[in-house]
Amino acid sequence: MDPVNGLIAPTPGRSRNMAAIKRAGTQPERLVRSALHRMGYRFRKDLPIRTGGMLIRPDIVFTKAHVAVFIDGCFWHCCPDHGTKPRTNSAYWSPKLARNADRDRRQKQALESAGWTVLRVWEHASVEEACASVVSALRCEGTRTIPAPSGERS
Repeated sequence: MDPVNGLIAPTPGRSRNMAAIKRAGTQPERLVRSALHRMGYRFRKDLPIRTGGMLIRPDIVFTKAHVAVFIDGCFWHCCPDHGTKPRTNSAYWSPKLARNADRDRRQKQALESAGWTVLRVWEHASVEEACASVVSALRCEGTRTIPAPSGERS
């Protein structure tokens, strides 16, 4: 038990398991990036953006269009449809997951204040849905030059 806040720290085994979960390069991210690349779009991955006193790393970044894409895991980002809350040690996990959701909101606000379009895609979305959302965001960003897919004239 943590004497400062009274929370029970995760067991060493649980900590090891959670530490092994990737922050970047998850399968949903790779599938969406691959599909966008096949469509001819070019982007940066995990590009650090410093804004609003924060260092933010979107999963996919279209720098010229100022579009930042996050592909969020249902557990870590509290998906309303598929997010689950751990049954054990909820005194630890509930605040942890709430902090994640709060950080997501702060990052979105900081990026939007700096002129970025922010798109959040749930990991359970199909690749087609995710790509359609990204392409739509790129095309709706009317004030900047949008990267047309390779081989396509804009």
